[in-house]
This record gives sequence, C-alpha cells and structure tokens, in this order.
Amino acid sequence: MKTIKFKKLGSDMKIQATRLSQEGFKQIFDRINQLNIKNGVDKMGLDKFIEQCAYLAAGSGIISGTGGVITMIIGIPLDFVNLITQQFRVTMAIMYYKRGSYQIGFEDFMALIASSLKVEAGVTLTKTMMEGAAEKMLAIFGTRTAERLVPVVGAVIGGGANYLFIKRMAKQVKEMKLTVEPVVINID
Repeated sequence: MKTIKFKKLGSDMKIQATRLSQEGFKQIFDRINQLNIKNGVDKMGLDKFIEQCAYLAAGSGIISGTGGVITMIIGIPLDFVNLITQQFRVTMAIMYYKRGSYQIGFEDFMALIASSLKVEAGVTLTKTMMEGAAEKMLAIFGTRTAERLVPVVGAVIGGGANYLFIKRMAKQVKEMKLTVEPVVINID
C-alpha cells in the first residue's frame, strides 16, 4: 500500500512539474521588470541586491511556516512562487552584472536556470529540460514542507531554508561563465 502512495506522489509531482514548466516559469519571467533589476544592482550593488532577494525569500518562508497546517495550505504555494521569483531576480541580476545587458530572453534565461540546477541544457530550450528544472525545484521545495508543520519552528526552518537556498544558488550562478568573450580567428 505504501508503494502505491509513493507512485501517486511521484506522478502528482510529474504533473505539477509539467504544468510549472509549460506555464508557470514563463508567467513569472514575464512579470519581472528587468529594468528594475538593473536599477537595483546599479544602486545597491550586486551583493546587496542578492541579500535583499534572500530576505524577501526568507520572509515568505517564515510566513508559510508560522501557523503550522493552517498557514501552510495557503502559504506554501505563495512561498514557492516567491522563491522562484527571487531565484529568477537574482539570476537576472548576476547576468546583468556579468554581461552588462539587462534585457534577457526567456530561452537564454531558462538555459542558465537549468544549468544552475544541474539539469542538462542543450543548445536549444526543450520541453524535457524545462520539466527537469521544474521537477528539481519542486523536489528542493518539497523536502522542507513537512518540517513546516510545527508552528514557530516551521517559520524558522522555512525562512532559513529559503534564505540559504537563494544565497547558495546566487553563489553557484556567480561561478558560472556568463560573459560573452570575443573569438579570435587566426588567418594564416
């Protein structure tokens, strides 16, 4: 009987990952004002911008874990959307900082997100790659859900986990090669 529950959980996660990859990522991406990210990085600097995003992610983690089951029902989906939004904002900020251009296309952006989550990214953006990224994000997020059932402790865990996720993800993206370097062609 337990294997049936695990199979159902796995298929539910696959359905949610497909839905997120097909619609959710694009909607979140489209709602982010890239000019505001550029202005934030220019005004605060990259590290302070990342810190601000980490605090915003921690805030929703705290709220979703504050009241146990009651706030978790409403808070978890909102926390998940906020966590993805902050991850996207941080990634865009780092891309702007390294490339000097704040206008980023969705396909270019998702290839970087997939790479930062250690999902194989090919030359073109594929449905499979987006689903892989969505599954990875849902798995990361889902591991902390049970711990949020205990009021107060859940708030500390939720806020701390979100904060650390954003900081670690930012560190990983910073280490990635994002700059466009000139190609030198030798003519003999």
